[in-house]
Amino acid sequence: MDATRAADHLAQLIRIPTVSRRDPEQVDQSVFGAFRERLAELYPRTHRELELELLGTGAMLFHWRSGNGAQPLVLMAHYDVVPADGQAWTRDPFAGEVVDGVVHGRGAIDDKGALVAVLEAVESLLHEGFRPARDVYLSFGNDEEVAGTGARTAAQTLAARGITPWAVVDEGGAVVTGVFPGVPGPIAVVGIAEKGVVDLELTTEDAGGHASSPVRGGATARLARALVRLDEQPFPPRVSDVVLALVDTVGRHAPAGHRALYAHAALLRPALAGLLSRAGREASALVRTTVAITQLEGSRAPNVLATRARAMANVRVVLGETAESAIERIRGVIDDPSVRLEATRADDPSPVSRTDNEAWATLTAAIRAAHPAATVTPYLMVQASDARHFAQISDSVYRFMPFDLSSAQLASLHAADEHLTVAALARGVAFYRELLQRS
Repeated sequence: MDATRAADHLAQLIRIPTVSRRDPEQVDQSVFGAFRERLAELYPRTHRELELELLGTGAMLFHWRSGNGAQPLVLMAHYDVVPADGQAWTRDPFAGEVVDGVVHGRGAIDDKGALVAVLEAVESLLHEGFRPARDVYLSFGNDEEVAGTGARTAAQTLAARGITPWAVVDEGGAVVTGVFPGVPGPIAVVGIAEKGVVDLELTTEDAGGHASSPVRGGATARLARALVRLDEQPFPPRVSDVVLALVDTVGRHAPAGHRALYAHAALLRPALAGLLSRAGREASALVRTTVAITQLEGSRAPNVLATRARAMANVRVVLGETAESAIERIRGVIDDPSVRLEATRADDPSPVSRTDNEAWATLTAAIRAAHPAATVTPYLMVQASDARHFAQISDSVYRFMPFDLSSAQLASLHAADEHLTVAALARGVAFYRELLQRS
């Protein structure tokens, strides 16, 4: 495997700005077409020896035949990226620069890095004459950042053909250090479930009028009061069985003080929930339903009272709760019938994947081969991914990016200065090679 070549390929693909936007009219589909054309040039063997279907508006589904009837492995990634508008990048986000062993640009990690790692592994194995022991599907979505309809179509396509994947691997956790309280050393966190997602619109209305003669308790004031109540009364923390599995695995590597707590985690759930809820934003998100206010609207003019005030809340629903129960608690916290709630999206948490089977054992062995110093553990993924669509047809859906990432790199996801080291990319390729050969 040529790490320099892999980095150059990733840089070239970053330069093609496959930006997804909520409004389909603002998406340049010709750019996505150019990306697929460049992909065929960079990975000719994959395109020549695997069967490719285009689904929907541009999702890609490759089929690598094994010649036997074993359940297939599905490797996933997506090639759309979020916009870089309004962000303070120190480099051009779509220049695709490789400087001092680092690939810079939008999508370097999320998720063109994983896509390149998959294809580099497949291309190199094809060059070596390798044939998989089971069929392999490569499912590359084109709209994960906004809708995930491409991945949904891919899952539905396999289901319609009676195909039940042996395992599915998509983006998710990574190899991280220092994110779990009291636990040193690298940890490879593999999402075996993901939180539910609710996009909740909060609106309230008023008569409006001239701003020179305002009334108390107008639309904007009532909405502001509702938002403050939500901020002041977060959901209570709760420790799910998935988080317990995480604690049981990594807690064995903690210093004595923390290890005593982690060893009795099942009996000390309230204390553990409190510890994690105060350990930082990432740890807190593991144990509670979160509410993030992402959009606010009021009057369109500075001297006009708002006739309608609106806010959008992005709610991430923890295991053990549902989208409906989360909405009802929010309604109770707000305690104002003049503030109307409407869910524009409401997805419950995903099913929990198995960790007692051959698929999990093979995955963990591949991770250890590429990252020998890392402790492998299941965890709850707090973000949403395309993998949730495949949870309907497989009980072994795993969310893992095979890269060792720093806190700064994790913070750059969907933000400025996203970057991936060439060495981490090479270890990602090694992981997929191991997984394909061990499967």
